[in-house]
Amino acid sequence: MTSESAISPGNRLRETAPHDRPQERLLSQGASALSDAELLALLLRNGTRGQDVMTLATRLVAEAGSLAGLVGWRTSQFRSLRGIGEVKAIQLVAVMEVARRVLARPVSQEPVLDHAEGVASYLAPLTAGLDVEKFWVLCLNRKGRLLKRVEVSSGTASSTLVHPREVFREAIRESASGVICAHNHPSGDPCPSAQDVRITRSLREAAVAVDINLIDHIIMGRRETDPLGAGFYSFRAAGTL
Repeated sequence: MTSESAISPGNRLRETAPHDRPQERLLSQGASALSDAELLALLLRNGTRGQDVMTLATRLVAEAGSLAGLVGWRTSQFRSLRGIGEVKAIQLVAVMEVARRVLARPVSQEPVLDHAEGVASYLAPLTAGLDVEKFWVLCLNRKGRLLKRVEVSSGTASSTLVHPREVFREAIRESASGVICAHNHPSGDPCPSAQDVRITRSLREAAVAVDINLIDHIIMGRRETDPLGAGFYSFRAAGTL
């Protein structure tokens, strides 16, 4: 009997019965029946010499810990695996960005954002895996329902700049009764910096001037790197707004 170690990694797909291969299973059973590695294999399409596409896909999922873990990968990380060149790496990064944006897209019935936890849940798919700091303004009506989400700025890996004028210009355009400002910390620690405190103070003063309620300023991080374990920071909940 041939031992498992004697089977070349390049033979994995060949050893699979035709009707059990990813493309055939998707056609017969639907996409939901496929494993993470099988879905990824369909995106990759081809393997490399000595390494079939299923083996390559399985290695990718294992390296990232899960399919979701690949969302934050850069082209250089994809290219670090043998069998993935620059073109394929760019395609995969684009696919992961599409997935992120689809998850973050507001549903047809816009959510009511009336507490910090709800805002954090709404923003979580948008901020997952981001390695730069972005700043958003959430324009709300009188009942706290989202009218529009606007990305005001996108900065470097450590900071972003935003001016109150840009924030409230969007709110005025949408005839918003209130706004929630939000940005992410790529480090994963949502604790506010001195700059965050200064920006929040400026936003509060501008809100009074234009008679639009600044409901909250949320900083998004990650639970595992948040000293308080929440994964986000709310200036309103902290009593500093």
